[in-house]
Amino acid sequence: MLCDSHIHFIPKELSIHTAFYKGIWTDKDKLSAYLDSQDIAKALLVYPSTDAHLKLGIFSRVCEIYNSELEKIIKENPKIIGAGILDLDNLKTIGSQINSLKEKGFGALSIASSHKGRFLVKELEPLFKAAEDNDLPIFVHPQTINPIGFERIKDPLLMPVLEYSFDSSMFMGLLMMEEILDNFKVKFIFSSLGGVMPLLKDRFDRVYQMLRSRKIVKDLKKLPSQILKNVYVDTSGASLKNIELAIDLFGEDKLLWGSDYPVCGDINSNLKMLDSLGQELKEKITTKNFTSIFSN
Repeated sequence: MLCDSHIHFIPKELSIHTAFYKGIWTDKDKLSAYLDSQDIAKALLVYPSTDAHLKLGIFSRVCEIYNSELEKIIKENPKIIGAGILDLDNLKTIGSQINSLKEKGFGALSIASSHKGRFLVKELEPLFKAAEDNDLPIFVHPQTINPIGFERIKDPLLMPVLEYSFDSSMFMGLLMMEEILDNFKVKFIFSSLGGVMPLLKDRFDRVYQMLRSRKIVKDLKKLPSQILKNVYVDTSGASLKNIELAIDLFGEDKLLWGSDYPVCGDINSNLKMLDSLGQELKEKITTKNFTSIFSN
């Protein structure tokens, strides 16, 4: 059995308003064939944060189109768990938006790591509370439109490699510093190992202790590395070395295998490399950790 925590599909009605998400991104038959050919029992379908809203002019229209199509897909294909998207321009209605998604059969929520060039954390507390009340995990995808640093560097390679990674990492860091990870019982799933966070475990703890000794940073009650164990991350085609770093930070129970379909490489080789972790841990990453979240 195999579970995929990170797949994509873009409705054609949205795709025509994007610069990148065309072709295979809109093909439901190829997505279904992928799930069948890889013997994937369950998969989480999430939103990659497109630029469609720039042409449509209003993000609520993006939500309407995307969620409507996803509702059809999750009814057609029982393998797929849909992560609905939210109109963050209308935070006063966030509770009703989430309740509506839950009633329609969505099993998770999908948000970008930032919104229109801003990191929303305290502003999203009603969202986190509603997600907690409805027992809906929140998948955090890197912001692909105006991620952190984009106003200074616009490069087709550096943006997806560095800016996406740092946008996700900064958002996770803010969730830690604003005590969201401790105060809300929400299952946050971050894409792509949570950006650069696994590389910074020791530095986070070391700098935090130094700053606390001088009373420069607030008391988090625990080391950053302990707080970050509240987060789940997906692998998104990462190397074995980086996966091992993520295991060291987040723990064996918090890693989920994800393909990032249709942006996925050699899936069989990617799965095969996990053999070196041992069968028990491989099963956790590829199946058991996922089913522990989506047990209903």
